[in-house]
Amino acid sequence: MDRVKHLAVVRKVAAEIKNHWGLDDKDLAEFIVDLAQNESNDAQDFQTQLAENGAECTEDFATHLFDLVQKMAPPKKIQLGGPGGARPGMLQVGGSSSSSSSTANGKVAAAAREPRNEVEAQFRGLAIPDAAPNTGSLEAAFIGRTERDGGDVGRTAASLLESEMTEREKRDAAKGKGKKGKKGAKNDRDNKGSDNYYRDQGYDRRERSPRRGEEKKEPEKSITQIRASLRRKALEKWEIYAGEVQKLQDYGAFISIDTSDGRKEGLCHAQFITKDPDKGTRPDQILQRRQEVFVKVVALTEKKISLSMIEVDQKTAEDLKPRDPETGLPVKMMNSSSGANSLPLGGNSMLKTSKNQNNALKTHGEHTGVNLNIPDTIGGRQKDRNKKKLNDYDRWENQQLVNSGVIKRTERADFDPNAGGFLAEEEVEEEYEVDVIDQEPAFLVNQTARSGAQLSPIRLVKMPEGSLAQAASNAAAAIKETRQARDAIQQQNAQEMIPKDMSKPWDDPKPDPGSRALVSQIRGISDTGNYELPEWKKLYKNNSVSLGQKSNKPIKEQRMGLPIFKLRGPLLEAIINNQVLVVIGETGSGKTTQITQYLAEAGFTSRGMIGCTQPRRVAAMSVAKRVAEEFGCRLGQEVGYSIRFEDQTSRDTVIKYMTDGMLMREMLQDPDLKRYTLIMLDEAHERTIMTDVLFCLLKKACKRRPDFKLIVTSATLDAEKFSSYFFDAKIFTIPGRTHPVEINYSLEPCEDSYVDTALMCIMEIHLREPAGDILLFLTGQEEIDTAAQVLHERMKALESNSPPPLIILPVYSALPSEMQTMIFEPAPPGCRKCVIATNIAEASLTIDGIYYVVDPGMAKQKCYNSKTGMDSLVIVPISQASAKQRAGRAGRTGPGKCFRLYTEAAYKNEMSPMNVPEIQRTNLANVVLVLKAMGVNDLLGFDFMDPPPVQTLINSLEALWTLGGLDNEGMLTRLGRKMADFPLEPAQSKTLLVAVDLQCADEIMTILAMLSVQNVFYRPREKQTLADQKKSQFHQTEGDHITLLEVYKAWQRNRFSSPWCFENFVQVRSLKRAQEVRKQLIGILDRYQLEIQSCGTDYNRLRKTICAGYFNHACKRDAKEDGYKTLLDNQVVHIHPSSSLYQKAPEWIVYHELVLTTKEYLREVSTIEPHWLPELAPNLFQKADENKISKRKQFETIEPLYNKFEEKNSWRLSRRAG
Repeated sequence: MDRVKHLAVVRKVAAEIKNHWGLDDKDLAEFIVDLAQNESNDAQDFQTQLAENGAECTEDFATHLFDLVQKMAPPKKIQLGGPGGARPGMLQVGGSSSSSSSTANGKVAAAAREPRNEVEAQFRGLAIPDAAPNTGSLEAAFIGRTERDGGDVGRTAASLLESEMTEREKRDAAKGKGKKGKKGAKNDRDNKGSDNYYRDQGYDRRERSPRRGEEKKEPEKSITQIRASLRRKALEKWEIYAGEVQKLQDYGAFISIDTSDGRKEGLCHAQFITKDPDKGTRPDQILQRRQEVFVKVVALTEKKISLSMIEVDQKTAEDLKPRDPETGLPVKMMNSSSGANSLPLGGNSMLKTSKNQNNALKTHGEHTGVNLNIPDTIGGRQKDRNKKKLNDYDRWENQQLVNSGVIKRTERADFDPNAGGFLAEEEVEEEYEVDVIDQEPAFLVNQTARSGAQLSPIRLVKMPEGSLAQAASNAAAAIKETRQARDAIQQQNAQEMIPKDMSKPWDDPKPDPGSRALVSQIRGISDTGNYELPEWKKLYKNNSVSLGQKSNKPIKEQRMGLPIFKLRGPLLEAIINNQVLVVIGETGSGKTTQITQYLAEAGFTSRGMIGCTQPRRVAAMSVAKRVAEEFGCRLGQEVGYSIRFEDQTSRDTVIKYMTDGMLMREMLQDPDLKRYTLIMLDEAHERTIMTDVLFCLLKKACKRRPDFKLIVTSATLDAEKFSSYFFDAKIFTIPGRTHPVEINYSLEPCEDSYVDTALMCIMEIHLREPAGDILLFLTGQEEIDTAAQVLHERMKALESNSPPPLIILPVYSALPSEMQTMIFEPAPPGCRKCVIATNIAEASLTIDGIYYVVDPGMAKQKCYNSKTGMDSLVIVPISQASAKQRAGRAGRTGPGKCFRLYTEAAYKNEMSPMNVPEIQRTNLANVVLVLKAMGVNDLLGFDFMDPPPVQTLINSLEALWTLGGLDNEGMLTRLGRKMADFPLEPAQSKTLLVAVDLQCADEIMTILAMLSVQNVFYRPREKQTLADQKKSQFHQTEGDHITLLEVYKAWQRNRFSSPWCFENFVQVRSLKRAQEVRKQLIGILDRYQLEIQSCGTDYNRLRKTICAGYFNHACKRDAKEDGYKTLLDNQVVHIHPSSSLYQKAPEWIVYHELVLTTKEYLREVSTIEPHWLPELAPNLFQKADENKISKRKQFETIEPLYNKFEEKNSWRLSRRAG
């Protein structure tokens, strides 16, 4: 029994050192176990013993290993290396083992044995003892070396970055390279270790091949000699032949090749001729008849030969992509080995890796272990794409149409002329059933929903039966009714514009050719002509407006006019005397832009940088630009910013603005933030998910670094909560320009729509109250547009009474920036402006001139349902803190009034004191992954300011386990550590790593970049039909992911043209943003020396890669429900109407996200093959037993065939009359 326990602890230690050091060696693990059990008295002694044996190990990890061995190992000593004692080369084992754990971290070990409370006893998977933070070099974790050696990966990335440049950028780069002298070249060599070197200067490396000298050693063969050596070879797949172009078509080139059996002719498709878009896109632009070329046979059937030129060097006939003749896999992939085996342990390698391990992963990916044995579909892709799978009912319906003479035999959907007629029965793929494995992870047994553990989620509404909750639920229904009524009126007007006789061709089952097209065009004209912009929008469209608030005062006078300027001295004194300071100041007081400059002027940058976090990326960019202007430097020098996929900093940067997520990434590599002397958490009152996590991490950093200082700023009055959390920190208040505000409550609860009530209130204020602007808070764009239109119509109806003009100004994120900035302009004399805004105007915007605030008490919040795994925007009552913030907007300029459209009793009883933090209503998979990488395993013991729901944490751990990021004991795997370093969601990180293994990273980077932006297509209501027609040109039968890829490729082929975007109704801003993300992903893969390869148009490989990251989003078509059902929870969902697969009804799909509007809609959908699921997620899916009924079919009911144009039960005798 002791031997079994010993093997268990050896296996556990082996897993730990593999995750942290990248060494997969049981002998090393056994030596460490013996060292901890028999040679060390405590954790400090154990760390010393490791150092003496050449292992550089952090104190936290050494303590963790020592505690692990003391807890799991048997009490008696076990001889290592057999009867002969210790192994040669190892320390001689001796001494007595410690019977009890006398570690420096004994409390942690005890906590692992004894639960601290009932919650921990029930959810042990959330209370795993913390491990040492894995902050080692990720370059070493990926490839086993930390410096670039100038290999192919760097040149590939440089070539890709060059392909993303416009012609003007290429000319500018060429000019810069021409002016570069020896001094510049030396500086480049000195800066070679920096992250930005290969991203900025990579295109220079393409001309500097490290093998240039080797190529001159052997005399080059002439083209004639090479072609002669390739003749008279037998025709085989993957062999290279000399060929001659015979015929050129739009889709490819017919090339004759010389073989031992004579000349054969094959087809080289256009996409396999060249990868260089500058040479052209059509075969006749690249090749000429009778031109001699070198080709490789990539597909071979009895009648057809498919050729490729891109895999052959056209000058030397060298095979650029050698493949194994049996599997078709690239030889380089077949012989790849895990980079972990070459990692040294500290300075010296304690053990050398065995050679037989280098070939252990011949058929599985190096980074993810994914099965590489996928069929190569280069030759047969078009056939697979066009092949339509029909169910029994569709086949019966097709046969009936043929028998009745409606269609010809060749018009049947399953007719295949290449196969000589109908598809043979044996060629039709049999139905593949997939079952979900009802198994929990070992560390979450009896803790997930599968075992019946049900926990109540955080309540967003304090009193669900209250008047505010009822008004919120009625609001969603009112919005839906308004939208349906508007659409019905537009459709009716469109129908009235169509001539009566034009509907006949549409109803005719066999119309004349072209008649339906004419009707469609006329209908499209009527659609585009019917819609008109609302009159309130016409007033502001195409008007020249100034962008934001402008001031003619010098910058120095502007800074001196801020409220914070008078408190500069006391503020600096408070920062110097306190390690943590809570600063409370109204929006516009200057705390965001001025505090960092005051600190820099006071000398805080002499020992490191000053960092300031922002919850929004736009805020980080705009504030950094403003501070750089005030600081007197160029953006990116002394003052810079860092946001996701964009870094504008340098070695001279001393003030750095960043999003809270970017600071979290930095703490992943450096938990103590040694580069910073001070961090300012700005806008902490917004309580974003990353800000809440940073609270605890920075709190720990303050304990470890007495010289580190932390400032927490907030615009709300909840300072006491922040102060008590941060060691009872001192509170520093910046008085704002506040004036008294009169609060008016509604006498009775609002029974009608709160939007109508708010508009009536605005009209009353406008007609009866003194001068002053009005601010109305609503929940979203649709409400705001509707309110603006109704308000404009009511003002127009009062024109006969000559009321004072009312300027209506909306504010929401989708509004063009020039219209957003109009809210800052003062109203003309004699006019009043009415700003209709979302809750962004509570604290993030400063609008002068507001004297009246109308507050309906509602807001939209993003809510994550852990049961369905779906995010949704729901209308909920605001908190008391938000109500106070809204009322305060009326007192910025002078004494004002706030009209609250709810009763005072509702304010006191139905509103929560504070907003529900985002961490309690959001998916936490990414946060849990990063915390695991930092060594935080005890999530219940993590010092959250407001702990997240336990069920959400359990679901996040389970999702990471299915992705392979966690092992069966809840510890981070090597794959999970790699995933944590990518600035992507866990599923996207897994997808990118799988793409590297499947050699399609080039296309997957583009797809992920396109997914990171929103609204790639735009659909103006005045041109909806034309926009839909343009969009349909990009639709791919594989789904939306490939459609997005084709959109980007088309933009790239058109040299990143903006007019092309306008012509095709594509958002040029979104594509440029996607291009920046793609460049950053190229830089990330290049930094870790991961191969970036292209799979061309092998879309099956892309689909499998997408499925590898999103298999938990798999769905199967359910004809009974007229939609799909998710495999994991049998939830009924539907493909979004904007999808390229809408009404295509593929059998199996995966989706990117699930949104709830009028239905549960799937966004960004792609088709998959069902047999991929057990292969990619063996711990989640399995093939159903062919001898048993699958679990899915057990819940189905057998229904007879019926006429789908009638009610399905109309055939029954009981439904017939008489």
